[in-house]
Amino acid sequence: MKSNSEIKNIAINVLTQEADALNKLTERIGSDFIAVVEAILGLKGRVVVTGVGKSAIIAQKIVATLNSTGTPAIFMHAADAIHGDLGIIQAEDLVMAVSKSGNTPEIRVLVPLLRQTSSQFVAIVGNTRSYLAQHADFVLDTTVDKEACPHNLAPTTSTTAQLAMGDALAVCLLECRQFSDRDFARYHPGGALGKRLYLKVSDLSAQNGRPSVQPDASVREVIVTITQHRLGAVAVVANQNLIGIITDGDIRRMLENHQQIDQLHAKDIMGRSPKTIDRNELAINAFTIMRENNITQLLVIHNQSYDGIVHLHDLLKEGII
Repeated sequence: MKSNSEIKNIAINVLTQEADALNKLTERIGSDFIAVVEAILGLKGRVVVTGVGKSAIIAQKIVATLNSTGTPAIFMHAADAIHGDLGIIQAEDLVMAVSKSGNTPEIRVLVPLLRQTSSQFVAIVGNTRSYLAQHADFVLDTTVDKEACPHNLAPTTSTTAQLAMGDALAVCLLECRQFSDRDFARYHPGGALGKRLYLKVSDLSAQNGRPSVQPDASVREVIVTITQHRLGAVAVVANQNLIGIITDGDIRRMLENHQQIDQLHAKDIMGRSPKTIDRNELAINAFTIMRENNITQLLVIHNQSYDGIVHLHDLLKEGII
């Protein structure tokens, strides 16, 4: 069994080797990389990414990244391609093959077939003198000095390089297309990420109603209204105009500062400069305001009129923070 310090050193060595390999990739971003970006931008079809073994797994990740950033892509396993899946490729598609050696049996069988079915063929390859590289229109060089595996066998550094090259390609395409966060939201509607990008304040505040009191409302009425809605606050509204807010904290401070509260009204204890947010703002922006001001609720407005309350618990419940 390795000691704690030995385990730590092994991990650091792996990360250092892979980081060095990625740094060397920057020297290989040249005319072929630019040509691939331009080819994909002008593509009428899809990007078909293929590979075998660990490279196939990386190919699937590249496909997922391209699809999520606005570039239609599909995965085709190299072994399956020569047993019927070659029909996936259409005349206007671009095929991208991922391989470390570029000389595997599947690649040698597949490449001539790909040259017949695809108008453009790209190799992400770790051997620029390989069969794959020699038959590709464009070569993205992901050569590494050695694997992080001590036996130089298990794909580690090489697959990291392949993945990083795919990411570089996807991000270049994203920026060239001026792919916005709104576009991103359309492709990620589920989970916390999607909610951050499309969920609006009104989607949450509509569930809470619009608790409010008049300026002359009694303290009892204020407390009852806050209790009924369980939002820790109530808006003070006069002639449909928002003039203040009363929170649980305001109630506690009132009790500390006044012996007699029977003569007090909402306007006497309210905060006169409440933090607000428009109902059409993204819900994540509500959290930003709450965090910056150390508060747990915001009054929601629409066309300058009071429209409800959004609470920190609403954001937590939706899982966007």
